[in-house]
Amino acid sequence: MQKIALIAAIAENNAIGFGNKLIYWLPNDLKRFKELTTGHTIIMGSNTFRSLPKGALPNRRNIVLSRKESAFPGCETFSSLEEALANCHSEDIVYIIGGETLYRAAMPIADILCLTEIKDTPVQADAFFPTFDKKEWEIIEEESYSADEKHTHDYRFVTYAKRDI
Repeated sequence: MQKIALIAAIAENNAIGFGNKLIYWLPNDLKRFKELTTGHTIIMGSNTFRSLPKGALPNRRNIVLSRKESAFPGCETFSSLEEALANCHSEDIVYIIGGETLYRAAMPIADILCLTEIKDTPVQADAFFPTFDKKEWEIIEEESYSADEKHTHDYRFVTYAKRDI
């Protein structure tokens, strides 16, 4: 059965971006993102695609949601999340990689949240991960890390699974 996972790096106030760019550059977060999503389908909004420095991400099925455009090199394009998911019937897990509008649309149907929770609140942010009731989610994996020479803030990788309520 297909699972839908939202994957994001979020600040303490759920901030995820500013000016169509990620707020935090955490090499271990990027490494984890690559490890989790490689070999799977990723779905993103058109602004998220435009924010990728080299376009479509390699070794993944890239899907972009857009009602206006269809020219996203290396990607399939669908006009809605429902249409995209209907074309992902054989995949075991589909990763939603942003942005804010897509996270909000996918949150009610998500099975898994793969979050990097950063111990910081940025001065500027204009995109946020949706708030969620932690009572509806169970932590199934958790790893904490301290700031170091490559990571400016303490952070933790947390994987949540939706509880059967």
